[in-house]
Amino acid sequence: MRLIWQLAAVAAVAFLGGQSVAAVQDNAFLTLVLGASTAVLAVLVYRWVVRRTEHRPVTELAREGARAAVGRGALLGVALFGAVILNLALLGDYDVHGLGSVSGTVGAAGLMAAAAVTEELLFRGVLLRIAQERLGTWIALTLTGALFGLMHLFNPDATLWGAVAVAIEAGGMLGAAYVATRSLWLPIGLHLGWNFAESGIFSTEVSGNGTKQGLLDASVSGSPLLTGGDFGPEGSLYAVLFGALAATVFLRLARRRGHLVPSRRKANGVDAAATVSR
Repeated sequence: MRLIWQLAAVAAVAFLGGQSVAAVQDNAFLTLVLGASTAVLAVLVYRWVVRRTEHRPVTELAREGARAAVGRGALLGVALFGAVILNLALLGDYDVHGLGSVSGTVGAAGLMAAAAVTEELLFRGVLLRIAQERLGTWIALTLTGALFGLMHLFNPDATLWGAVAVAIEAGGMLGAAYVATRSLWLPIGLHLGWNFAESGIFSTEVSGNGTKQGLLDASVSGSPLLTGGDFGPEGSLYAVLFGALAATVFLRLARRRGHLVPSRRKANGVDAAATVSR
């Protein structure tokens, strides 16, 4: 029941906020304000509904260290996506023609803030967290990552490969960031930085959504396997590679910190073995 209430509450904010932002996308300032407001409201609603349904402090959204964690995540997200673009540029598949639109960059910041926060609250805050408690880390990461990729199949210009790529590079990386820190702030920042770099800085497609021009006037061409084609660089092999590497680092960190949760079957097997040995 708590899963239903939490999903419904955050999804309602995401839908209403998304509709509001979409209605004012031609106005960069209003897009920024409404996007940021949606992000803040989603956090407040998540905190409220988790307290009411689970009767505990919402430690995954603790205020202490929040700004630093979001900042670190955002820088890492920009750096990772920048590495994707650098590799495409070295191949001659990404060309910069000049400066693009400052207003487009401002609007992208609001749009991506709303998307990053609401999606992380839904997929990592509710689904992954609760699935991990019941099924263990590995099954929870696999299921929620697959679901996150599947959601992107409904985007314009979506492809099956693009959805698989998102499941690996985003579902895996962002989920592993949550598992490693047991906080939503780092994955929120990572998600924001990655998406903002895509549209707000490098002016590339974000999951086939027809993103407007950002800071750079640029074009992408070349093999769809390397560039992602119409879906955008999230469907690039480079994005999958860097996302998988980041996920591996986060999961190793999670293991060192003892944050990996065994599956219930494995845990029961260990308990039974310990009982027999006594």
